[in-house]
Amino acid sequence: MNKKLKKLIALSSVLSLAFLLSACSTTPITNHSTGIWDGGIVLNFSRAIIWLSNIFGSSYGIGIIVFTIIIRIIILPLMIFQTRSMKKTQEIQPQLKALQKKYSSKDTETMQKLREEQQKLYSEAGVNPIAGCLPLVVQLPIIYALYQSISRTEILKSGQFLWLRLGDKDPFFVLPILAALLTFVSSWLAMKSQPETNGMATMMTIGMPLIIFFTALNVPSALSLYWVITNAFQAVQTLVLQNPWKMQRERDAKEQARREREHKVAKAIRKAKKSRRK
Repeated sequence: MNKKLKKLIALSSVLSLAFLLSACSTTPITNHSTGIWDGGIVLNFSRAIIWLSNIFGSSYGIGIIVFTIIIRIIILPLMIFQTRSMKKTQEIQPQLKALQKKYSSKDTETMQKLREEQQKLYSEAGVNPIAGCLPLVVQLPIIYALYQSISRTEILKSGQFLWLRLGDKDPFFVLPILAALLTFVSSWLAMKSQPETNGMATMMTIGMPLIIFFTALNVPSALSLYWVITNAFQAVQTLVLQNPWKMQRERDAKEQARREREHKVAKAIRKAKKSRRK
């Protein structure tokens, strides 16, 4: 349930983004903008990007790239927390499956008992099934604020970077393709780090890049640039924090150690039985 919930939240977040982008205000952001959203968040996003751009020779594309990396570093503790939570959840999967098998009936009383036992197991293991979704929820308003800071700030909207006009769509579809490709890579690495996969995980690994691609076709290239950088960062982060090949070696080592312990116990039992016969 935990993994499915996070995947569904990711999908709904992207779909919600599409609705938000289509309905957002077009009033220009200026130093006179007021309110928590316009004056407190969007205006300061705009100022931060412009300030970073000026450091790099007024290159607004580089300003967005550096800003994106800074944002990813800021939310990195959340991502580390998510990774640790995921590892704990993986460790209790055998117990969860045993509970599901034990309480397999679909009547109300049995299902209530299953939920209680699952919650007890989560509590004992220090796992919060909902907390792992926090990084996904946090990133949605960041993407929305970045979109508005670009589309509602004239100097950023008209800015140039390589072949791009940051306030317009990528005419050659390079960024949408890269954004989709890197989304697939980061999702595939995350899925490969799981001890087992299911149809939902496979569907999301394929479906999310497609959603990102078609969304990126219809938003300013500045936002597509954000997606490219953030998913490249995510791929590297996954390799560092939950390297699938390293985690598989650790799981194999634990399984080997478990088999050796069982072999020693069985050997000791056989030896004890032989001693009693004598």
